[in-house]
Parts: sequence; C-alpha cells; structure tokens
Amino acid sequence: MDEDLNDEQQLLLDATARFTEEAYPIARLRACAHDDPGVAAAYRRQAAELGWFGLVVPEAQGGGSASGNGVVDAALVAYRRGRRLQPGPFVGTNVVAAAVAAAGGDEHRNNVLPALVAGEVSASWAYGAAPALPARAGEITATATATASADGHRLSGRATFVEDPGPDGWLLVTATTAEGAAQFLLPVDAAGVEVVALESLDLSRRFVEVRLHHAVAPPASAVGQPGGIDEQLADQLALAAVLTTAETVGAMAFELEMTVQYAKDRIAFGRPIGSFQAIKHLLADTSLNLEMSKALTLAAAACVGEGDPHGRQLASMAKAFVGDCGIELAQGCFQVFGGIGYTWEHDQHLFLRRISTDAAFHGDPAWHRERLCQLAGI
Repeated sequence: MDEDLNDEQQLLLDATARFTEEAYPIARLRACAHDDPGVAAAYRRQAAELGWFGLVVPEAQGGGSASGNGVVDAALVAYRRGRRLQPGPFVGTNVVAAAVAAAGGDEHRNNVLPALVAGEVSASWAYGAAPALPARAGEITATATATASADGHRLSGRATFVEDPGPDGWLLVTATTAEGAAQFLLPVDAAGVEVVALESLDLSRRFVEVRLHHAVAPPASAVGQPGGIDEQLADQLALAAVLTTAETVGAMAFELEMTVQYAKDRIAFGRPIGSFQAIKHLLADTSLNLEMSKALTLAAAACVGEGDPHGRQLASMAKAFVGDCGIELAQGCFQVFGGIGYTWEHDQHLFLRRISTDAAFHGDPAWHRERLCQLAGI
C-alpha cells in the first residue's frame, strides 16, 4: 500500500514508521503501557505532530493532507499503525474530526476540532453494537434513543464496542429521534454518561460500553440536523470501514513477513521448512490474498476520499473481503509456526487478536456483504 507515493507522503510514512517503532514497540504493548492515561496522552500528542488527526480535515479548518486525498493518506498511516499494533482510537478520532468539520456547529469547529487535530483529546463514535447495524443503504440504526426536551434532547440506551477515548475525550453519539437519526457530541464526563471498560480480545486497544442515563444533549451539541443525517452517517461508516481495514492489512502484512522469515530460518529434516511444498503453497496463497487486500483497500480509500458515488460500496467490499482474508491469513501463519505460535511469549497471537477484532469492528464481513446486496437493490 505504500508504493508510488509523492515526496510528502513518503516523508509522512517514514516519520510514522520511526515513531511507531520507537514510541510504542511490542514490548510496551505487552506491558499494557497505554492503560496509563498519561502515557496515552503523550503518545497522542506526538502522533498529532505528525498530522495523524488532521488528514481528513480541510486545510481551512486546521487540517491538511499530503496528497490532496486525505482518506488515502489516513489509510496509509493506518496501514503503518497496523504493522506495529499501535494503540489508541485513531479511527474514532478521525471519523469524529471529519464529522465535526463537515456538520459541527461553531462551538465544535472552534474548540473541539482544533483539540482533536492537535492531539489534546481523542474521540470515538458511539452508535450501538456492530452486529446490530441494519443492512439498509445509507442508514444506521442506533441502540440509543433521544427524546426532545426543554434543554435539547435526553439520551438513553447504550452503545457497545466503542473505542476508549480516554477520561478527557469526546463521544459522537448516534441516536434515534422522532425525526429520524441524530448525532450529538458529548464529553466523556457529561452528566448521565457512564463509560464502562470492557475486557477485549485485542490487547493493543481499549474498548468500552457507553451507557446513557437520560444524558442531556443541548442544542449546540448536535452534529447535523436531526432526521437529515442519513448521508452523513453512510459517509462516516465508509470512512470508519476503510481506516479499520487499512489497519488490518498492516497487521496482515507484518505477520506474513514474520512467518516467511520463520519458514526460512526453521530447519527440519536438514532443510528450511519453507522449502517444503505444502508450506510454499500455503504462503503463496496467503501472499496473493494479502496483495488483493491491499489493492482493494487502497481503491476504497481513493474513492471515499474523492467523494466517488461508488466509495460506500467499495468500503463495504474491502471490509468484507479483508475481514475474512485477515483471519484466514492469521490461521495459516499459525500452521507454519506450529506449537510456538500458540505460546504467550510469541508475538503471533497479538496479531491474531488485532485482526480478529478489526474483522468485527464497524460491521463484520457478513453484515457488509448483506449491505452490498441492499445497495445493489437485491
């Protein structure tokens, strides 16, 4: 995915690669260093200096891309993040930043958006549980409800499988109102908002459940017009799917490289195991799936970034294809590593955890295939 880059993109990715290797290597992941809010904040600010959180924000609003297509640039960064299993709500922060830039009020654009771009705070999109997303074109049904009140709206319900934005972060809550879908941007510590940590398969990131107990959403917190945001939600889902898929592809690429090297180094019956036909065929098939995943993800990112009408379909195609191929790749790599790959001390399981979690995040492959059928009128 990082071939044929212009000079600015190459500088961005080179800096990103150095940062991910130095700031948060695998050893820090194993120590769960990111569970410390201070460590998370320092990491986020350093990442922001590289421009991670402003790539999908227009230059006039404090962002800017390296190529003119911010989604492609963000996907390339996500790919690098996936290779080194980097922590934090990168996808969520970018999705929320893009939504605020496009439809947020003056208070959001003047105060929250600059803080997101600068890495002062993180954000996440809280809309429900991924398996509950309806397969209807351009729609997302939230598990939270919003009831009109004298002070704006009152939010009730819960959203699970949400990236943890940290104690000082923001939540973009999607809820169902009498007018239709609506979105509200609330601080994590807002009255009536309860954030409950979840035990996650993925050790490299933290996930939470957001519980809303008649939380007050004042008029100024609305992002978009209630009842008129279906297109906005569809674009958010496409962006979230593309960036999540790009992180998956990065993890897949690094895991395959690690596996190929092991096949060259491991000697059995006097020969490297990579010389055996069965392993050569397995690795060749795996490599082909990886290259197709890269191509499809990059194509989806390009279309979504250009506002191409087919971008939403391509995003779902990429999410479905890579979700299945990623798990298949990880399981194939386990076959090459043998028993050592199942030990806690080996890094193999860390990549399987990340890939498996990404496959379900923002809609699993089955859901996205059904959504493609709906988009095609089938």
